[in-house]
Amino acid sequence: MKERAHGRIIGAIVAGLAAASLMATPARSAELPQKFVHHVYFWLKQPGDAGDRARLIDGLRKLAAVKTIRTHHIGVPAATDREVIDRSYAVSWMLTFDDKADQDAYQVDPIHLRFVDECSPLWERVVVYDSEAIE
Repeated sequence: MKERAHGRIIGAIVAGLAAASLMATPARSAELPQKFVHHVYFWLKQPGDAGDRARLIDGLRKLAAVKTIRTHHIGVPAATDREVIDRSYAVSWMLTFDDKADQDAYQVDPIHLRFVDECSPLWERVVVYDSEAIE
């Protein structure tokens, strides 16, 4: 009986220390380890055509095979509505690379060139935002 109470006390102390440790540690978001972000927004020639959007997304999935890409994300406009949000695009394509040299290699990779050749007839406008990490 005495041992059980002793175990509960120790358990409570350990739980209290863990909770105090969590509260003392400030919440932090994780930084991307990659140094270069390439974000592309596509506007389709036929915005309401689900088939065209599906073909573009399929092309992007194939494009993800380029070896220098570290991470990728294919997205569509989120269901958010604030004055500063532009939801006019059809599909977005965000990539991370270790550095600018890897992004440069991606631009001339045969997989990327084939994607542009096959999918460019689908879009009327493309906007690209590239950014490098601050040190």
